[in-house]
Amino acid sequence: MIISHISLRNWKNFRSVDVNIGSRVFLVGPNACGKSNFLDVFRFFRDIAKRGGGLQQAVEERGGLSKIRCLAARQKPDVNIEVHLAEDSGKEPKWIYSIGIKQEPRGYRRPILVYERVLKGNETVLDRPDEDDKNDPDRLTQTHLEQINANEKFREISKFFETVHYLHLVPQLLRHSASFSGPGLPGDPFGINFLERIAKTTDRTRKARLSKIEKALRIAVPQLSKLTNVKDEAGRPHLEAIYEHWRPQGAKQNEVQFSDGTLRLIAFLWSLLEGDTLLLLEEPELSLNAGIVRKLAALIYRTQKLKKRQVILSTHSAELVSDKGIGGEEVLLLSPSSEGTKVQVCSHVKEIRPLLESGLSIADAAIPMTEPEQAFQLELFS
Repeated sequence: MIISHISLRNWKNFRSVDVNIGSRVFLVGPNACGKSNFLDVFRFFRDIAKRGGGLQQAVEERGGLSKIRCLAARQKPDVNIEVHLAEDSGKEPKWIYSIGIKQEPRGYRRPILVYERVLKGNETVLDRPDEDDKNDPDRLTQTHLEQINANEKFREISKFFETVHYLHLVPQLLRHSASFSGPGLPGDPFGINFLERIAKTTDRTRKARLSKIEKALRIAVPQLSKLTNVKDEAGRPHLEAIYEHWRPQGAKQNEVQFSDGTLRLIAFLWSLLEGDTLLLLEEPELSLNAGIVRKLAALIYRTQKLKKRQVILSTHSAELVSDKGIGGEEVLLLSPSSEGTKVQVCSHVKEIRPLLESGLSIADAAIPMTEPEQAFQLELFS
């Protein structure tokens, strides 16, 4: 199942968004336009749906409703989100889930529901507030999505959001994870526990995935000949590779010696192979050679043929979207303004559509529109 449409009102950078999306989505735009905040919508639903989470915690982790609400909201301060879930791209939605959130006008000033609705096809499964909510307003501090005794009729939606995975691996955190104590961030977004995740995978599956990743690394990383996972004397998991050089047996190295690019490429490939749920990626091109970056879109496409996994990623890289196999309907252009960031499907943008029809890639047709108009003035900085 994939998210086929998203509608936002007053969510962070976005005053109003209504776009259809497919199984592969590229977010492009200038710095601070809201690419990360667009991805965070899906993490927000994950944080609501997961066990031990819920609406109150999901809002609190983001600094409260005032930090979520768009600065351009003005007289319409409610935050509204609607998503359509379909079995595949181009299919009619199986489910439509929507919520509206506002802040209590007095008292604890908690975030509360303006509404929560679920449709299955044309059938209304949930429409809140209902009579029970009116008799007990505290019920509106929780969604039915987060309550196992209330979401039986649409639990498929809850399970979908629970498994949303976001990755923006930070190599330094992975190498020195023992230096960082505490409960960690929900969902491990920066990959501190990435090695533990690999180690907890069943032996057969882990070996199969690492074997596939090793084949890719042999091409991308000079002299690497073998990739395995091992445990040290204290039982901590590690990734280990053999690098060929003048010694007959080569030399073993683990993740501490791996380059940033090698670690990020391993995490990228592992995530693609890991499951069939929604995968959110933040700038996967970081630390990678341009020649490798140009192949990332094709790697995603090929793995999606095996696993029908929706992938939504943000990027600043012209190399990543230089692949002419990327259609304009797969790319969302984010354009900031004083009234919030505008989101457009590239194939619908009048300045871009004719360029794509003439055979240009997204890199040539759309990326120039993401560059700051006054960027040349940086040369004058002193």
